[in-house]
Amino acid sequence: MYVRKKKHLLLGLMMLGLVVFLAACGQGEVTKNSTGIWDRYIVYYFAQAIKGLSFGNSGIGIILFTIIIRIILLPLMHFQNKSMRKTQEMQPKLKALQQKYSSKDPDTKRKLQEEQQRLYDEHGVNPFAGCLPLLVQMPIMMALWQSISRDSSLTAGKFMWLQLGDKDPYYILPILAAIFTFASSKLTSMGQLESNSTTTMMNYMMPAIILFTGINLASGLSLYWVISNAFQVGQTLLINNPFKIRKEREEQEQKARELERALKKAQQPKKKKLKNK
Repeated sequence: MYVRKKKHLLLGLMMLGLVVFLAACGQGEVTKNSTGIWDRYIVYYFAQAIKGLSFGNSGIGIILFTIIIRIILLPLMHFQNKSMRKTQEMQPKLKALQQKYSSKDPDTKRKLQEEQQRLYDEHGVNPFAGCLPLLVQMPIMMALWQSISRDSSLTAGKFMWLQLGDKDPYYILPILAAIFTFASSKLTSMGQLESNSTTTMMNYMMPAIILFTGINLASGLSLYWVISNAFQVGQTLLINNPFKIRKEREEQEQKARELERALKKAQQPKKKKLKNK
């Protein structure tokens, strides 16, 4: 429980840090003559990649660029899903440890953390592995936002009703981004053995942060979030489908109950024979 709360707190702080960072970024135009690794080799080439994929429309460039990034991140997301499944399978053992070391004194808390870490090591699980995809995506989001806001051709770019360098005047994309973020989080939590107040809070907190950020920043970033999180929803349904996971879990529980009944029936004749003797 301690590790989980720490993980969710870290996720919240990273998103808050993203908002602060983006708000503090410089607005000078980025060109091939820009200096510094970030401006010259990351933001500039992000802008060039988007323009190369635009086919005359910067919005199309952002959509295609986002899909390519998500495909590149697929192995990382698969690793995250496997780690989450392993962590869920460990929950009964983690609960047993929490009951065993339920005292609130410092020594017991330290012992609980040591035992939890030992359990994670035995199962090859890193409790913070779920943060890795977000850590990777954060610089991508930063570079994307800056490439849109600091490249004049992208800033002036239009897509449907949007001026990509400005806020969405109707808040449609920020709302869609928040909805897809919630859907992705909800589907992920549905596949878990159990939910808790912290997980529930994060299911609502993350979409709220996305909505707030999308309302206040360039619509190009909201477009990235919409496509990225829509991709994530589809990926979850295909690779880590919570409905399939629940069905498999129910089938395993049914088999376990049937095995238990079969063992009881097998033991009954033995008991009768012992009574007859």
